[in-house]
This record gives sequence, C-alpha cells and structure tokens, in this order.
Amino acid sequence: MSQIGRTTRPLERFWPYVEKPEEPTAEELAALDPDLHAALFGPRNLPFSITLVFGPFGGPDYARAVEMAKASSEYREAGEGAARRHRARFFPGEALRMRDLFEVIGAEPTCDVLVDDRPIPHARDLWLPLVWFLLLP
Repeated sequence: MSQIGRTTRPLERFWPYVEKPEEPTAEELAALDPDLHAALFGPRNLPFSITLVFGPFGGPDYARAVEMAKASSEYREAGEGAARRHRARFFPGEALRMRDLFEVIGAEPTCDVLVDDRPIPHARDLWLPLVWFLLLP
C-alpha cells in the first residue's frame, strides 16, 4: 500500500470502548448467584441466613418495610421502577426483626423467602415458622 495522499495518522487507541476494571466491584460480587460465587471463589463462610426479597407495593407500609429492611444485617437494592427489589438478609440472632418485616410484606405477591440465598420449597410455610419457633423467646 502506498502512503501517498495520506494526511492523517491513525489513532493509537485500538478499542473505542470504556476501560473496564479487571477486578469485579463489591456490588458485582454481591449480585453473583451463590452457586457461581462458590465455584469461582470457594464457599462463603456465612452462618445460616434467611433473606426476604420484596418489590414495591402500594400503601403506607411500603416506606416502613424499606426502613425495616435497611435495618437488617445485609441490605441490597436492585433494579428500578416496578422491577426494583429490596433484599434483606437476617441471621439467627435477628429472628424477631425478620418476623416483624415479614408481617408487613408477607401478603404481597412480590415477597420471596430465600434460605441461604436460595429459593427453597416451602420456605414461607415451613422454614419461617420453624425459625421463629426455635429462635424466639
């Protein structure tokens, strides 16, 4: 190829994309599926936990539910608008606060109960009453 007639020099930059960090952020690690996290980094050393997940709902109890969720050991908020989800993780010493939050959000159709970050059959009907029975005074 001939260089005749070329008036500009090519750019040194190869990719026109934003540089991504090589290490994942804390938010990205927290959002990983528990099985994927265990496969990549080994099992987490966390005690037994129950996570209550709920989306936005109408009524005056929504703001109260969000405040109660933020008071949990671990709180995460993901999504926007109708797809927003609040995740509140409770460890065994917080059974009373978990029950109080569940009494507010339990009837909502967006409420999910996760045991050790996994959806377990009958978590709402079996695991929650069992935890309350064993851990509440």
